[in-house]
Amino acid sequence: MSNISIIIGTMLGASEYIGDHLETILTTDHQVSTTLDPDLNHYDLSNDQLWLICTSTHGAGDFPDNLVKFVEQLNQTSPNLSNIRFAVCGLGDTSYDTFCQAGITIDTLLESLGATRVYPLNKIDIIDGKLPEENAEQWLKLWSDKI
Repeated sequence: MSNISIIIGTMLGASEYIGDHLETILTTDHQVSTTLDPDLNHYDLSNDQLWLICTSTHGAGDFPDNLVKFVEQLNQTSPNLSNIRFAVCGLGDTSYDTFCQAGITIDTLLESLGATRVYPLNKIDIIDGKLPEENAEQWLKLWSDKI
């Protein structure tokens, strides 16, 4: 059983739906917590854990408002994240040149702080007509054996 934190960045709720769906799948075998208001001070970085980041991209490649403080904390304090494993699920619209930029940015940031990526970034195009939750579930199945 792993300790998994699902950290959600959302403006309109799509990332929250994905996070909730992934939580439902993961809680059968793992201890899972989900947050819409992440605060770096609430994580014991000395313990091994998995962060599953689900974030949309807002504006011109920006983070959703509820994720900005967390990203600022990471950038300002440069914590040692060597005990953190992570995977990022990004949502965006391919009609924008900043498609999934928030997901790309946090994926790169976490790795630069010493966290270990367990699986490559999942980029979900919200205009492709498929349910984003189904896309995220298929992505999770590809690497859930690494949890």
